[in-house]
Amino acid sequence: MTRNIMLSVILACILAGLSVFSIPSEGAEKIKKEEAVVVSQGKFVKVNYTLKVDGKILEASTGRRPLQFKAGSHQVIPGFEKAIIGMKAGQKKSFKLSPEQGYGPRDPKAVKSIPKTQIPPDVKPKAGMVLDNRDKNGRRVPVTVVAVKKDVVVIDYNHPLAGKTLNYEVEVLEVK
Repeated sequence: MTRNIMLSVILACILAGLSVFSIPSEGAEKIKKEEAVVVSQGKFVKVNYTLKVDGKILEASTGRRPLQFKAGSHQVIPGFEKAIIGMKAGQKKSFKLSPEQGYGPRDPKAVKSIPKTQIPPDVKPKAGMVLDNRDKNGRRVPVTVVAVKKDVVVIDYNHPLAGKTLNYEVEVLEVK
């Protein structure tokens, strides 16, 4: 008889549209919070990505360490960050960034001749070589050797990806 009463109560609840089994409110809040965590300003983000330029893969984090950064802290190029805002962990997305959204357009004024004496003696510059330079804030800036002449080295201070359209495939792994 107890079994029949229980079945009757369950059936009555189902017919009334009530849930017989519920998630404790604490668990429900946790699920809502997890569902609500999206990439936004101040969140720590972990992503896998592939970068293609002119149809060639230039970088990929898959199989290596994922890219990690704090959204809104200018640790990645603005277009990349803007493209993943609102994504949740587990989501994948492909997007294209124009030069203006990436490393900017090429600046012909950024190609300069410098005396060979300014190149460290252990570096033997060759056209096409990428050298490390430091900006006024001490950050690493890659520069490209355009030509080597008798007394000068022609250096392109544009970022190697300046003027390029960047094609990304991204998977958000974690958002905290």
